[in-house]
Amino acid sequence: MDRQELRARTVAANVALERAGLIVLSWGNASLVDREAGLFAIKPSGVPYAELVPSDIVLLDLEGGGVLEGTRRPSSDTPTHLALYRRYGSLGGIVHTHSPEATAWAQARRPIPCLGTTHADVFDGPVPLTRALTDDEIERDYECETGTVIIERLDGDGLDPLHVPGALVAGHGPFTWGRTVEDAVSTAIALEAIAGMARRTLALSPAADSLEPALREKHFGRKHGPRAYYGQPGSGPSSLPNGGRQA
Repeated sequence: MDRQELRARTVAANVALERAGLIVLSWGNASLVDREAGLFAIKPSGVPYAELVPSDIVLLDLEGGGVLEGTRRPSSDTPTHLALYRRYGSLGGIVHTHSPEATAWAQARRPIPCLGTTHADVFDGPVPLTRALTDDEIERDYECETGTVIIERLDGDGLDPLHVPGALVAGHGPFTWGRTVEDAVSTAIALEAIAGMARRTLALSPAADSLEPALREKHFGRKHGPRAYYGQPGSGPSSLPNGGRQA
């Protein structure tokens, strides 16, 4: 894709997060990768969403993370995005928010159990929680090590990032991802709803058990993978809410 389209889609993804109610102040970001061009685009640090325009978007080298184009300072979470893009070639977009429901689980340091079919439509199992970073990791390279603990959690349990399209960073908040940035945004929206449903379910029934594996696999499988039958044929990746572009 050309660089103007890359910037425009990155703006649309970031604006969609705010419109969905997932952003507090300027706390959050979305990025989009162009693997053929060897670069990725990300929101600049601290810029209010209402003021964000395509020329603000920063383009960075996918190999080393250096700035290729843009006059703004890139998001402080850029090294986390870079670590995930470099580890998982299937990812096309990444989102980070501090959305209240999902962040509450991260702060409580609890993975979100798969309690119902709404959860299973998006995640093939619990939403994983990373371990806490050590003092040395925080001091050495905090944002890069944040990516490392996400990767450690996924790889340690043999999780496919497209089957488990997000994680909670302990004490911090959620990251989501997908084949496109539009998918990553949709997952961030779904994760916030799932987190709220799980909290309410456990308040009503603290002993609520995880969804039966067969039902979880059925719901995940009917929306994802080669045997998926949810939606219309040829509809392609999900589009962003509120006027965002479809991939």
